[in-house]
Amino acid sequence: MSASEAAALLGVKLATLYTYVSRGLVRCVPVQGTKENRYARADLERLKVRHDARAGHAAVAAGALRWGEPVIDSAVSRVEAKGLAYRGSHSAVELATKGRAFEDVAELLWSGALPKHRDTTWPAPRAPFPPAALAALLPQGTPPAKVLATLVSLLGARDAVRFAAPPDPELVRARGLLRHLAAWVCAARAPERVAPALRERTVADSLAHAWDARSAHAAASLNQALVLCADHELNVSTFAARVTASSGADLYACVGAAMAALSGAKHGGACDRVEVLLTEVGRPERAKEVVDTYVRRGESVPGFGHRLYPQGDPRTPPLILAARELRPDAKAVRVGSALVEVMRDAGHPAPSMEVGLVMLAEALGLPKGAAATVFAVGRSAGWVAHVLEQREQGHLLRPRARYVGPSSPATD
Repeated sequence: MSASEAAALLGVKLATLYTYVSRGLVRCVPVQGTKENRYARADLERLKVRHDARAGHAAVAAGALRWGEPVIDSAVSRVEAKGLAYRGSHSAVELATKGRAFEDVAELLWSGALPKHRDTTWPAPRAPFPPAALAALLPQGTPPAKVLATLVSLLGARDAVRFAAPPDPELVRARGLLRHLAAWVCAARAPERVAPALRERTVADSLAHAWDARSAHAAASLNQALVLCADHELNVSTFAARVTASSGADLYACVGAAMAALSGAKHGGACDRVEVLLTEVGRPERAKEVVDTYVRRGESVPGFGHRLYPQGDPRTPPLILAARELRPDAKAVRVGSALVEVMRDAGHPAPSMEVGLVMLAEALGLPKGAAATVFAVGRSAGWVAHVLEQREQGHLLRPRARYVGPSSPATD
């Protein structure tokens, strides 16, 4: 749209429109051969919805819960096309590739300050009940992410003071919860490994022990993945955690709500779809054939493309590199690499983080579903951060609905 059309749509002066552009709220592109610019209609319409929402107009119900809305104030992380930053100034990729401990990053997200001394450690909690007892309740072959969802509910039920949430005790509770999540991932398959995994020094060490990872570099690679997964502003699961927190629910309920949202195929379940894709391809030589089939059907290839990163998700390359360095000959690593190359050569979208997580899990010899579980354990740090922030803000997240059903019958 032209500047005058854009300003008219928003009901603002041109100077205000230019302010929106300078703040990065509206994209503009120059018109070749002229001094004029054109303004992105999608950005303008999104701003209009936000304005109408504040004014109480019905338009808020029409679009405010679609992708990109609502906009909630947060200081936890910042997503830009160039990358992801935790607490505004700490690059997630740099923290991961420079080996900062996941615990350090979690403390950064929760407090806003990166610990001065590297490699924070958290006390090792004890199992509140025999791991075999949980295993007995679960169907054989239960995915590890489902195990953790069950675990969180049980831990909450056993915490008699879970509704007491002063900041310091709540952080102690959060640290213990994350330690439990990492150690119990094996409960359905190998409950005997839970207790020794809990005694490991770090969250990444616990994961490596619980899954009996095959490499001496497993803990370091898993730590890197956890750091990259730790937060991504207001994604679906984080929004679920914040909505739940706004009701006054306890930490376990908030994390449980986030895990329920994460299980969907369009969110954490994307890792499972990538696993299926790699199995479908089977051999590197079939990568182009399978990609072409998806394209002919008009379908997107699972695990490729991210709306927030048009040029590619910067969190993905470190994960793929780690997988290739660990086991370049692993079948899934070779197939994943072939898919990435085929998609790149054809000009298709770059791989998302899920591709890197699945390749890394396969390189470490982890069970099916492990990639989604690493995502969940890592993202739990961000969920806690947003729960704490939502409590500080204090308001109830309660959107309105625009009624579109049948009208009441006419009366005389």
